[in-house]
Amino acid sequence: MSELLQSARWRLPLLAVGQMQKEVTHNEALTLIDALIAPVVEAQGVNEPPSAPQLGQCWVVGAAPTGAWTGGAQHLACWTSGGWGLIAPRTGMTARLAGGTMLHFDGAQWAGPAAVPVPSGGAVVDSEARAAIAALIAQLQLQGWLEQN
Repeated sequence: MSELLQSARWRLPLLAVGQMQKEVTHNEALTLIDALIAPVVEAQGVNEPPSAPQLGQCWVVGAAPTGAWTGGAQHLACWTSGGWGLIAPRTGMTARLAGGTMLHFDGAQWAGPAAVPVPSGGAVVDSEARAAIAALIAQLQLQGWLEQN
């Protein structure tokens, strides 16, 4: 497909003047949008396409993809009624693992949240402040924004 017939940001297919079967192009764009809005992935770093994916399931492709994912390192691979759709990620993109952990694409790779240690030490012990910080960390972990220790 020509560069002129794709959106600039996500390369969604655009309709052309006088195009026949516009529903094919339109449905492809809707399928990509469906995968890109708040994406949820089954697993990260997978190199081989699963043998029996369900419609709508997505994976973050690993660094050495094989089979239908060849050439799609670090892409989102989504199973659609038309087969595998590989979507190149953009810097700053986030996705949620099916288990709840958030992933972030930094321009080169997908990474999960960093572990944040529970506060300790210090010259003056303030148990209320530590309890509040620990509760905040627990909530961030529960929401998938921080890795659980």
